[in-house]
Amino acid sequence: MRKSIVTDYDNICFFCGRPAECEHHLIFGRGRRKLAEEDGLKVPSCNNCHNMGQIIGRIHDNQMAERLSKMLGQAIYEGKIGSREDFRTRYGKSYL
Repeated sequence: MRKSIVTDYDNICFFCGRPAECEHHLIFGRGRRKLAEEDGLKVPSCNNCHNMGQIIGRIHDNQMAERLSKMLGQAIYEGKIGSREDFRTRYGKSYL
């Protein structure tokens, strides 16, 4: 399992600052979660912010938050790993 390349604070929820209980992969769906794991495109999250809180305040099942998550993942990939074309080739599309 690769460490996050997004933050050094793996015990603090990336979204709200509470203690982290899980990880959120910034790119997910259609087999992309495994790629995000390999690339370190993940952030620590509390269960509320990840998938157990109210829909408006969590990442999963919130269309806007899911889209922003993928955009952030791509922006970090392009800033730290490779080009936009590299991202398209690896993840099958561009979110930016």
